[in-house]
Amino acid sequence: MTQVGEGQDAEESAPPVMTFGAPTAGEILAERYELVEHINNDSAGRLVWRGVDVVLRRPVAVVLRYPGGDSATEMLQAAVAASRVIHPNLVGVYDAIDEAERAYVVREWVDGQSLREMVAAGPLDPGRTTAVGNAVASALAAVHATGMIHGNLHPGTVMISDEGRVVLADARTDGADSQENDVRAVGGILYFALTGHWPHAEAPLHGATAGHGRAAIPDAVRDASGAIAAPRQVRAGVPAYLDDLTMDLLDPGIAPPPSEVLAAELARLDIPIEDDTYLEPAGPLRFSAETGEEPSPLASVGGRKVAIGIAGLLAVALVGLLIGISVFGGDEAPPTEPVAQPSNSAPAGGAAPAAPAVRKLNVSDVRIVDPDSKLRDELGGAEKVIDGDDDKGWDTDTYTRPNFGNRKSGMGVWIDLGEERTVKSVQVRLSATGASARLYSGTTDEEPTSKGDKRLLSSYEKAPIGQPFEQHDGTTMTFNGFDADAKYRYLLFWITELPSNDRGYQVGVQEITVQGS
Repeated sequence: MTQVGEGQDAEESAPPVMTFGAPTAGEILAERYELVEHINNDSAGRLVWRGVDVVLRRPVAVVLRYPGGDSATEMLQAAVAASRVIHPNLVGVYDAIDEAERAYVVREWVDGQSLREMVAAGPLDPGRTTAVGNAVASALAAVHATGMIHGNLHPGTVMISDEGRVVLADARTDGADSQENDVRAVGGILYFALTGHWPHAEAPLHGATAGHGRAAIPDAVRDASGAIAAPRQVRAGVPAYLDDLTMDLLDPGIAPPPSEVLAAELARLDIPIEDDTYLEPAGPLRFSAETGEEPSPLASVGGRKVAIGIAGLLAVALVGLLIGISVFGGDEAPPTEPVAQPSNSAPAGGAAPAAPAVRKLNVSDVRIVDPDSKLRDELGGAEKVIDGDDDKGWDTDTYTRPNFGNRKSGMGVWIDLGEERTVKSVQVRLSATGASARLYSGTTDEEPTSKGDKRLLSSYEKAPIGQPFEQHDGTTMTFNGFDADAKYRYLLFWITELPSNDRGYQVGVQEITVQGS
């Protein structure tokens, strides 16, 4: 059944929701929103309808509460606050109306299912889990940047659309939670996605009762003392870095990082894994209770020890963003620290020479390639994709169709490294999920005109790097497959299909990072 979120956890003390005068299919609210189909009642007893905005002709979700007035204040305040935060991983809120006898919120319609429903068919693989966690943490970072708290993060409020977009719904505004608890809840989301169990079920927040929200989800596996089992103990194949990060977030003795730092770390780990070999080049960030204090050992199984404090966390996160802590590279072994290692082939009494250190490469020049445009009005802002700021980037125009309105074969970002270099990988951060793109290399630079761009594309298409991404379900694309014995100077990130948003089809390229030696 198509859902739009399972709503807030009901309070045991909350007054019953009245349903007199319930709406009917075909009714038009506020002379604009036509009710089409009653989908369900959420955990707080509110009626969830699929509707249509008859003005903009777009599908919407309408969440109604009876009566309105004071009893609907929290719902309406939450909707107003949420409408001020625009992010691809947050459900868009369009309207909030109080008619006294009833109140309703109109929001984005999401064709898909909740994480709770999805995991009911079986836990997610580690790569998909990381992508979901990355999307949720990114959404929280946007909420927290405004000073707000979500306060209602659980598997019922994390939605996955049929196109793979992950969105977060149903924030609270009653002040019963904190940003720190929001971040800890991400650990719960990771744990649930990996195991099918909710680690907070023994103490559901806000008085949730059996059958509502988080309380109805199976509790985590626990030992005699009540400590939860690590995901790797519940199921096979969970990589150590994801297991450690999840358990760190759940450990009450370890202060969690800010949501933007967690989002950056999960983005670093959100790299497609094409086989069953889980690489651990650097591991996740580790957290301690207070900067300057001795790290507290975790109570969970495995003897994990905390390595750094919050100050170290922020420093490592910055390093990870600016110079690339690690690289995941196809079938090759993970990069190591540049320290000589013993080898059977090394001279007697000596050591093998260190491999060149992998680092972020400087980009000498960057520009937009748009061979099919006559106006060439989308070329500005290319420098933003290499400025180190994920919040700023280059955006395409908005089109009526995903294939650039059937007017272009695509658009791209051309990169000049200044000289021939050994390249390990290229990571591209996008503003939204659902884009299709590929990476090419070339040996020539052409004049920045339509004709020059056509010659450049024709030449570069002969040298693809790695596999293309088709309607990618994440916001990070990482291209491997570079020839270790070859040198590269010119690269072309080429977009072939745009993801949808409320206005049409559009995407932003937020940051491109080239790693090599």
